[in-house]
Amino acid sequence: MYLGGRSTSKGSMSTVAKQPFELLGADGGPLRGEVRTAGGGSDRPAVIICHGFKGFKDWGFFPYLADRLARAGMTVISFNFSGSGVGPDGESFTEPERFGHATLSNDQSDLQLVVTALKEGTLSDGLAKHCAYGLFGHSRGGGTAILHAAGTDSVKAMVTWAATAKPLRWDDATVARWLSEGRMDVVDQRTGDVLPLYTDFLNDLSARGHELDIAQAARRVRAKWLIVHGAEDEAIPYGDAMELHVAAQPTVAELTMVPGAGHTFGARHPWAGYTPELNAAFEATVGWFSGNLL
Repeated sequence: MYLGGRSTSKGSMSTVAKQPFELLGADGGPLRGEVRTAGGGSDRPAVIICHGFKGFKDWGFFPYLADRLARAGMTVISFNFSGSGVGPDGESFTEPERFGHATLSNDQSDLQLVVTALKEGTLSDGLAKHCAYGLFGHSRGGGTAILHAAGTDSVKAMVTWAATAKPLRWDDATVARWLSEGRMDVVDQRTGDVLPLYTDFLNDLSARGHELDIAQAARRVRAKWLIVHGAEDEAIPYGDAMELHVAAQPTVAELTMVPGAGHTFGARHPWAGYTPELNAAFEATVGWFSGNLL
């Protein structure tokens, strides 16, 4: 586990200010997000947070991690991907059709829209232009971060939690049925909502599979990269983390295993507090960005 860098308690009592923004997403609908700061100048290093499949910017640990990073001296950008399915209230899956047509390519386009606005200084009032930034991604959001970082030198530091090394995680029988029926129903265990997932995702992989190969992209990452993964991850096995670490350049990547941790490191939604595993992941993450961005 990374223990270097500056103290993560820096500015721990500072008030975090949030400013919402809205962009036009890759699917033509709204892309909603917010910028967090906790004092200091508008040119503080920026970190962009990418949520995963069935996740959203206000799920569980994300707001608390964003606050911790802001208090540590960073400008933090959180947003919902256009295919998240979450509507204006930031909590409910009121946009199921947008969820159904989500693709990895659209995720990449959404992230690039946020990056472009960050570089142009147009995400929020008084925010300076940022030419370099950090990325955080969880689960599929980790894969999104890896694909983006592989294509630019602007990412200076990256942390991925429980990142997938394989964009297609369904077995052949499920994929065949998905293609035959034209959709697959996905149940959100928290709400009981049944969300459609159309074949756009599969068609995108078929058309752009080489460009969306996360393990291959890992070889091209040049940012300082911390790979964090729970030893007991029930959704994405620890083997994915090892695969990414082996693929990455040895001078840029470090692998941290969190013993006993599952896919969300014990976090729940609604938020139910820290677990030892989650706190370990938080400390490693804030320390990594503090040591490589500040």
